[in-house]
Amino acid sequence: MSQYLNSGDLQIDKKLFALIEDEIAPGTGVSSAHFWAELSSIFNDLAPENKMLLAKREELQRLIDDWHKERAGQPHDAQAYTEFLTDIGYLLPEPAPFQVTTQNVDTEIAQQAGAQLVVPVKNARFALNAANARWGSLYDALYGTDAISEQGGAERAGAYNPVRGQKVIDYAKNFLNETFPLSTQGHELVTQYSVDADGLVVTFKNEEQGRLADATQYIGYKGKAESPSAILLKNNGLHVEIQIDAHHQIGEADPAGVKDLLVEAAITTIMDCEDSIAAVDAEDKVEVYRNWLGLMNGTLSAGFVKNGQKLTRDMAADRLYQTVAGEEVRLQGRSLMFIRNVGHLMTNPAILNANGDEIPEGILDAMVTVLAAMHDLKKLSKFQNSRTGSIYIVKPKMHGPEEVAFAVRLFARVEEALGLADNTIKIGIMDEERRTSLNLSACIKAASERVVFINTGFLDRTGDEIHTSMFAGAFIPKTKMKTTTWIGAYEDNNVDAGLAAGLSGKAQIGKGMWAMPDEMAAMLEQKIAHPKSGATTAWVPSPNGATLHATHYHQVNVFELQNSISQRERAKRSDILTIPLLEDSNSLTAEEIQGELDNNAQGILGYVVRWVNQGVGCSKVPDINNVGLMEDRATLRISSQHMCNWLVHGLTNEAQVLETMKRMAAVVDEQNAGDPEYTPMAPNFDSSIAFQAALDLVFKGVEQPSGYTEPLLHQARLNLKASLAK
Repeated sequence: MSQYLNSGDLQIDKKLFALIEDEIAPGTGVSSAHFWAELSSIFNDLAPENKMLLAKREELQRLIDDWHKERAGQPHDAQAYTEFLTDIGYLLPEPAPFQVTTQNVDTEIAQQAGAQLVVPVKNARFALNAANARWGSLYDALYGTDAISEQGGAERAGAYNPVRGQKVIDYAKNFLNETFPLSTQGHELVTQYSVDADGLVVTFKNEEQGRLADATQYIGYKGKAESPSAILLKNNGLHVEIQIDAHHQIGEADPAGVKDLLVEAAITTIMDCEDSIAAVDAEDKVEVYRNWLGLMNGTLSAGFVKNGQKLTRDMAADRLYQTVAGEEVRLQGRSLMFIRNVGHLMTNPAILNANGDEIPEGILDAMVTVLAAMHDLKKLSKFQNSRTGSIYIVKPKMHGPEEVAFAVRLFARVEEALGLADNTIKIGIMDEERRTSLNLSACIKAASERVVFINTGFLDRTGDEIHTSMFAGAFIPKTKMKTTTWIGAYEDNNVDAGLAAGLSGKAQIGKGMWAMPDEMAAMLEQKIAHPKSGATTAWVPSPNGATLHATHYHQVNVFELQNSISQRERAKRSDILTIPLLEDSNSLTAEEIQGELDNNAQGILGYVVRWVNQGVGCSKVPDINNVGLMEDRATLRISSQHMCNWLVHGLTNEAQVLETMKRMAAVVDEQNAGDPEYTPMAPNFDSSIAFQAALDLVFKGVEQPSGYTEPLLHQARLNLKASLAK
């Protein structure tokens, strides 16, 4: 019996058909029959253009490869290279000055600066954790991570440690003093918080009273004015709630009964359908779309076991406070959610056309995720995501303004098909491909009525840098990449182009991920560089990370800083075009080469084995030094392309790579020995689909489109699923 149903000229997997018919379409005013007919029409009209754009990518890559091959062994001629890229249409003229005109943008995007989570929407529990990470306990984030040192008897292990607890409280009081200073003494000396007609009143140990140094920081309270259970404050657009309970284990030891600080943390979250998930067929796509629907209609829940108890997680309610006048203050209880669709490259067997060919997955994602988001637009949920009537889609892996313009046309067609107003669908542009970086202003202009987000991504961007310049020469080791000229110019250009186009106050300018979820002390020290760069948001790997990173945005007023940054000289294209090559391929020792190969191979295998064998697209993967790193396909792209580049230029050879892969496979197997669902790769390498996929990513790296890992991973996962079904 066929797994497909026919609807017009489409063959639709029965699972996906039922999801649209029974769950997503009801309530939207869009019938299932209309949905499929419109999808067919959009596919027939736009799929040929999608194919043409992918062919242009390949043709430009061929021309660049040939240019480098013809000049092999010669010094790089930057001027000739720039002229060549211009001649072939890779490097486009800068557009005349313009300002974006995006309207109906929610406050979290336009007017707040803060942390952003990216989470695999395929995992319901992770998605709920992220949605609910709008508010985070500062005490918990400090106590449970290395943000607080364990020195001096402040160990984390075991039952509550009062020594560690006191360190947390001291840290929090210092945060209050720096962020919400009082008129005279410090918060550590407060014995009572209360409210009167003029706002917050504090009583100190010496019985003196004081107020906030800046009275406008007070917003509201919970409970009774004379003895509130919570005080709501605001700084740099972000809220902090002082929670008071003298009977609580923590509060009873605090002079003012303060038990915690609840900080506004992940103000936005990207629910990811792309790099952080493994969705290769209709079964997977249905799981992804159903979870997104649950977020949009407020029904998503997830059961789990903690400390032997069965618990259920649901979406958090809004937070309510009051003013002295008795007026209600309502704040969103959940992070504002984007949905990241897949890019233009991949297809999926969930739907076939009349010829039996898979349709572009990006077109399918756009139609289904927007239809699901209509539950939010039509207020069919007890919660609300967008209060301005917008749907936010992040579109990754677009190469240049033509591809951005194509995404804009796709969204316009979806709006027309589903009866939505023009520009309801907003777009986030990932600045993670070389042709986009070099033409970023033109990319923003192509979406000037819709753009709400641009951001950098070091890993994907470096992977594309290596693939695009594969034949220019051998690249420097990965560990040295972040200090290169092109990276600095790329990061600065993202901010410069965004500010020049008027994104400040209308759209997010973002920075990439802190990949080490267990290294929060280092994150607190280093990640403040992101708001200091003029970025209004930056990615974090966990709710705790969001809570701690939120403190950086209290230290830096990003919108004020952007005013000065906008006056600086723009980053130079010539710097972005500086290819990070080894000056001398013989400058590395054999030990240095082997160390780089070991590091890359271990990272590739650690990620691929979970992706292929378990369908896990994002997880904390131990690196070669057993440091847990949050990995997705971007990590895989840079590592596989880097090994491939060194193969092409003779720094290594196939025998060495194979030996390294086999040796590192045993290391990865040992690192995963405690996982009962893990399937080892060693010693049966030939029969391990995951191991063979990892080899292909390196040995076939040159021929992979833009160096992407999806085609090989998807096929390997489908092969694995087919073998298990037998």
